[in-house]
Amino acid sequence: MTMDKSLRIRKALVKVRSVFTRAERIKRLQQLEEFKEGDSPLGLRKVRVPKISMKKKKKKAKEEATGDQAAKK
Repeated sequence: MTMDKSLRIRKALVKVRSVFTRAERIKRLQQLEEFKEGDSPLGLRKVRVPKISMKKKKKKAKEEATGDQAAKK
């Protein structure tokens, strides 16, 4: 059974890929200066995928408010 469009959360539909393509790995290794022009694109080492965590804005706003109150005392 499919889910109605109005009930879907858009951010939940975006998934983090756990694997880079060969071109993305070469680009990343060039930035780290570990892949040079003329090296074989086969047998590349693993490249860690950066994990992105969602930050909560409400909690941060509450911390700032309590910090401001503590500074005033």
